[in-house]
Amino acid sequence: MPELAHHHPALAHQFENLAQQKEASTLGMWVFLVTEILFFGGLFATYCVYRHWYADAFTAASRELIVWAGTTNTAVLITSSLTMALAVRAAQTGERRLLMTLLAATMALGCVFLGIKAFEYYSEYIVHHVPGPGFQFEAEHYRHAQLFFSLYFMMTGLHAIHMIIGLAVMAVMWWLSYRGIITAEYYNPVEVSGLYWHFVDIVWIFLFPLLYLIGRHAH
Repeated sequence: MPELAHHHPALAHQFENLAQQKEASTLGMWVFLVTEILFFGGLFATYCVYRHWYADAFTAASRELIVWAGTTNTAVLITSSLTMALAVRAAQTGERRLLMTLLAATMALGCVFLGIKAFEYYSEYIVHHVPGPGFQFEAEHYRHAQLFFSLYFMMTGLHAIHMIIGLAVMAVMWWLSYRGIITAEYYNPVEVSGLYWHFVDIVWIFLFPLLYLIGRHAH
């Protein structure tokens, strides 16, 4: 059996078998996700510090966000995490057609998320909440509200970029599944891609309350 493992078309030459390759790729993804946590963690820390310093302005600016859109997007991403988890299970059991369907559903939900986010960005643009020379807000909180929206567009924009990358990865997984490369014996690419997708979803789970909810009903 060990000798046959070396001849598996998906086995890279530097590994002895598929199990070793799976462990290495999974570890690599976790290391990458740790660096992503540090990256987003710095942004979260910056936001929390400024929100503490300028609580009134950040609360006033937060009230201008479209809560129903953020709530809908939260539900969309939670659902996409479910379809992604089911896709990994389908890959493990070798159900190729189901796997392709679930990957397509995951990508569709990701596109819905980006569509709603684009609508939010356009809405903020219309009311002149994009930081810059044309920014408009009540005079009392003008400067610090602009800081809030700067962080809002930066954090949600970076998250959207990660979502677009995730969609590209899912498209590759769909193609590999279509070609029959993903099998019950070799499903690790889908599993590792799922870790990335779940991470992007978890980042939004933190962004949503921080940007949309905290302090919104404060007096």
